[in-house]
Amino acid sequence: MSLRPAWLTFRRYAAATTAVTLTLVSLGVYTAATGSGLACQAQWPLCSDQLIPALTINPDFIEWFHRVWAMGTGFAIIGLAAWSWLGDRERRVRLAATAAVAILPLQITVGAVTVTVGGLVPGGYTVSTHAAHLLVALTIFTLLGLATLWAFLDERAVTAAHLRRALGLGVGGLLVTALLSRAVPLLTYSPGAQGWFYAAGLLAHIGLLSAVVLTPHAAVRETVARRTRGLAGAALALLFLTLLLGRDLVLYTATWRLINQVALVGALVGAVAALLVVRRGAATPDAAASEPGAPASDD
Repeated sequence: MSLRPAWLTFRRYAAATTAVTLTLVSLGVYTAATGSGLACQAQWPLCSDQLIPALTINPDFIEWFHRVWAMGTGFAIIGLAAWSWLGDRERRVRLAATAAVAILPLQITVGAVTVTVGGLVPGGYTVSTHAAHLLVALTIFTLLGLATLWAFLDERAVTAAHLRRALGLGVGGLLVTALLSRAVPLLTYSPGAQGWFYAAGLLAHIGLLSAVVLTPHAAVRETVARRTRGLAGAALALLFLTLLLGRDLVLYTATWRLINQVALVGALVGAVAALLVVRRGAATPDAAASEPGAPASDD
């Protein structure tokens, strides 16, 4: 007899783990932006000689809370990999979940260097270290997203409606990302804005990734699938560049600002174009289906 509730399927657990990881990345960005990563007197697991600091909003608490959330997220990722091997999962699901666990120690190590012994390690608290930390985090997030999407393909048939919802998430997330981006001088790029920028950007990321992964399996015409996947893939690549430029990984000159703006606009145009292709493709009957005696289209 299983102690697991019936509603807790592997796919739902994978999706929840991906969401928890998204929150961790946003929280990590906020922690770094507030300078709280250098709090706790560079101690671990203690924080300023305490196991649990004062529960008020201060640098020590922000850094401590980030550590606690990161620990819980790590256990959730390990649990996902273990479940993928215990159940009857496809090889690609197992590999994605296992790869996320395999590079988790690297993420933990880089994070530990930045908040504890950064001053003792050459380049310990520099742009390159933060870049590595962000890149590994985005890689883990992508692997978890892939595991979730491939698990979805094991359980459900993909329709045009699924693609519309995925691309809608991509477009909506990109609009919020553009509003909060430092490439668009509308709002102050405060620590809070940076955290929400990455939350919206990662939502857009998972939406576009969903379109890329699910489109070949969707009940749409081949031409629609090919165009949608190409546009969504291009938008995803440009969004990835935008997420990298959201941190101080380069000297943010006027040239880099222009590159950031072009990447943002390109990602948004690609996502909107992909959504329009799906909508129009679903509304247009297949040429083969219009022939006498041909079966009706599923679009």
